Amino acid sequence: MIDKYVTHFNEIAVIGGGSWATALVKILSEKEVKIRWWLRREDDIRHIETFRHNKRYLSSVEINLQKVKPMRQLDKVVENAELVILAVPSAFVRPVIESLGINGFRNKKVISAIKGMIAGENKVITDFLADSFEISHENLGVIAGPCHAEEVAMEKQSYLTIASSNKELAQQVAQTLQGKYIKATANSDIYGVEYCAIMKNIYAIACGMARGLNYGDNFQAVLVSNAMTEMKRFLKVIHPRKRKLHQSAYLGDLLVTAYSQFSRNRHFGMMLGQGYSVKAAQLDMGMVAEGYYAVKCIYEIAQKHNIDMPILKAMYYIIYERISPVPEFRILAGYLK
Repeated sequence: MIDKYVTHFNEIAVIGGGSWATALVKILSEKEVKIRWWLRREDDIRHIETFRHNKRYLSSVEINLQKVKPMRQLDKVVENAELVILAVPSAFVRPVIESLGINGFRNKKVISAIKGMIAGENKVITDFLADSFEISHENLGVIAGPCHAEEVAMEKQSYLTIASSNKELAQQVAQTLQGKYIKATANSDIYGVEYCAIMKNIYAIACGMARGLNYGDNFQAVLVSNAMTEMKRFLKVIHPRKRKLHQSAYLGDLLVTAYSQFSRNRHFGMMLGQGYSVKAAQLDMGMVAEGYYAVKCIYEIAQKHNIDMPILKAMYYIIYERISPVPEFRILAGYLK
């Protein structure tokens, strides 16, 4: 059983200034730990130092400046950190951290809270970190849900999954994040958890799109059921191992992203279903929907391995081939069962 009062780290670096990074800073600041927080914009740092909240994301969260030091100098943020948590969009992770160089994460534990992939390379973030920064997989892990940043801000009961091939590391990070409204669970299936955290965004787009096209709850239930089947089929080929996909780290994360009002991927899909172009939806949201990038990455992997994934294929055709959602969903409805 995880002791919610234990932390194995004296200093933690959080890289990213969005809602998920802000939520993680809030969770960590409730422990006896020093946090250095990297944000890209100098004016955001000044605002936090003056008013104790992130004006762009989760502005209701009060930042404890006795424990949290917002900074822009990335090398100083990670310099003395024992644990580094990455929480920037996948499209920006390379340009953000490449300045650290090959030795930037030496002797550090690195946890990805990024629910996306490296576009063009079709790599999960942990593989990218291992390959580009020579970080041992023993020092790598991921944070997944089911959990929305907005509910963390409201201190609603929430659940986190920390996955690593290093069981001790997963347990240590879980203990660090555990709290009065956070239940954190360690998991050794790093690839299963990471891929599911990526793919659930794709299927949340599909669910939002169905809602935007005025499909009902019956259709969405079947859509989510088939999505789970596609995820199982994908993982069986890409990283086979014994896993229980009905558990919260997999099915739970899919459900909350597919149904929640806070899901930006669901909202993105709904806008597309209502007739917005991809570009217009992205501009209107003002936030990154990771599923947009994930669709292309996972589609290319599935094509390479000849994995049958009708929902994924429909999302690719609509988003990247610009086929109208209306006829594509009619075709998709015929595949679902």
